[in-house]
Amino acid sequence: MNLDALYSELQLKPSTKMALLVMDGVGDIATKATQYMTPLEAACTPNLDALCKNGAQGRMTPVAPGITPGSGPGHLALFGYDPIEFQVGRGVIEALGLGMDLRAGDVAARANFCTLDNKGIVTDRRAGRIPTQVCEELCDLLAKKIKKIDDCEVLIKAGKEHRFVVVFRGKGLEGPLTDADPHREGLSIPESKAVDPKSAKAKKTAKLVSAFYEQALPLLAGKNPANGFLMRGIAHQPEIPSFQDRYAMKAACIAVYPMYKGLAQLVGMNKLEGCQTISEQFERYLAEYNNYDFFFIHFKYTDKYGEDGNYEAKRKAVEEFDAALPIFMKKMPEVVAVTGDHSTPCPMKGHSWHPQPVLIVSPISGWDKLDRFTETGANHGSLGIFEAKYMLRLMQANARQFDKFGA
Repeated sequence: MNLDALYSELQLKPSTKMALLVMDGVGDIATKATQYMTPLEAACTPNLDALCKNGAQGRMTPVAPGITPGSGPGHLALFGYDPIEFQVGRGVIEALGLGMDLRAGDVAARANFCTLDNKGIVTDRRAGRIPTQVCEELCDLLAKKIKKIDDCEVLIKAGKEHRFVVVFRGKGLEGPLTDADPHREGLSIPESKAVDPKSAKAKKTAKLVSAFYEQALPLLAGKNPANGFLMRGIAHQPEIPSFQDRYAMKAACIAVYPMYKGLAQLVGMNKLEGCQTISEQFERYLAEYNNYDFFFIHFKYTDKYGEDGNYEAKRKAVEEFDAALPIFMKKMPEVVAVTGDHSTPCPMKGHSWHPQPVLIVSPISGWDKLDRFTETGANHGSLGIFEAKYMLRLMQANARQFDKFGA
């Protein structure tokens, strides 16, 4: 019997409510330049501090020691799915989040508009984070000019800022492909290739991606700053067990960015649309409190400013989240977890392998007698360091959803 089967055997009918509050990329590292304080430690967080007095803290390894996760693996782990077993292309997640109707055999890619120099070298992977309106205009241009390549349809949809999605629809397509993205400035766009060179379907898809670049790049020539684009997470939609089947809980997602809505939809959560700020998200939570057993509430900006290397903006983002928290606390569920999907340290300007801090609050979580929710405090918490894929199981245990194992 594997561990998931054991959890299922021990699982009792849930009668409690839970909420998972994710400050994306909240974890950071302390440096001399910031007086050895992370943005979370430097922020003024009276509401998180009040919450942590009744909870237990620890840190979570997002995938495995030393492995830096993307947002997909990071969130799947938080939802209790082993990110190594359930690998999902980022394009699929983003397409679902944008409300695109993926069909069997569709291959989706997550794309960024970028800036290229006259030699085709990437000088800005995000094209200065162009406004969403500009992204929409560029996507409309591409969609009108490139509707089909050979026998395959090409579907393009704008996301937020520099982000968009491309879906290839036709017979005999399959992923995954390697990224057409160097993942840093100073390099040219690499050719996308089949991860499995023996897959004829994947090789056909790789040729399709190359043809798309050949047609699309001339259309963007002369645009400033978005005169190119990168593609990654090029894959087809996998089969994955639903959240409700796995945990017997009706779950809702309250997120702003499409990717996180897509991740939630992938596991069968209902997307509650229309919110643009964390205060609005918490208000929506209050309005929907009686309709769901489990809430996933996502806050993006701690990750965004970590990727920019903007320490002060990340600190202020933490304070913005904290300032809105009293809205959420008007209806406290029995179990609350506050964490990130990974760390995004400002000195690294990107995701990292560093364990992210986690706080679990319930009537039986145990009190660690810590005054603040920080990386330093989490290092002293009773939860210790554990793999993120077990966090939801710990939330279930705090909700008394497991029977005793053995005599």
